[in-house]
Amino acid sequence: MNDFLGLPPDWSATGYEIDALIGWVHWLMLVLFVGWSAYFAYVLFRFRRGRNPTATYAEAKGKISKYVEVAIVIVEVVLLVGLALPMWAKRVGNFPDEKDATVVHVIAQQFAWNFHYPGPDGTFGRRSVELIDEVTNPIGLDPDDPASADDITTINQLHLPVDKDVIVYLSTKDVIHGFSLPYLRVKHDAIPGMVIPLHFKPVQTGDSEVACAQLCGLTHYRMRGFVHIQTAEEYQAWLDEQAAS
Repeated sequence: MNDFLGLPPDWSATGYEIDALIGWVHWLMLVLFVGWSAYFAYVLFRFRRGRNPTATYAEAKGKISKYVEVAIVIVEVVLLVGLALPMWAKRVGNFPDEKDATVVHVIAQQFAWNFHYPGPDGTFGRRSVELIDEVTNPIGLDPDDPASADDITTINQLHLPVDKDVIVYLSTKDVIHGFSLPYLRVKHDAIPGMVIPLHFKPVQTGDSEVACAQLCGLTHYRMRGFVHIQTAEEYQAWLDEQAAS
């Protein structure tokens, strides 16, 4: 189905649900496209000028169109109530425990992705707008906070372990950005003044892209990052390397 619809590979534990919903919506759109195209061709032929030289303004008397419209509404309600809403409730309501998850703060800006890890102590250091320096301290990490000493920050490089829940706290320093991980079926807007939690679970190792899905400025096209899904051993080795440096 992914190849048929042109979807990217699915590396997420819950990606199949999203893909299934996309598939059903596409099938509905295909049926509507074929049906309405056939109806349009029929109308062009049935009410051609040669057969109807004089226009008539009487309303249509047939009930078939009403039945078709009702059927379409029923199918759309089933897709919404039966698939979309339960999937949304499951994703929003069943948040994993932070103790059992990899927690990352994602701070978007024009035109880069900042990733903030808590380090070995598991506690995020304090950040302050007043301390932001785009060259040396793009997220404004407070060096006087003891919890900041072992924190890890990267730009455009997101490292995550496979087969473990990930919790992202998403924010932005300036305008609206769209945090998008296509292979992990994650897409959410970063809204100024808000910290938005979201979660997912990678189930396959590999490298893919972090994209911005919202037009955020003149060089929006440059806002490209990379996500590296690693084994637990590789991820720990990366953490150790970052901590040592």
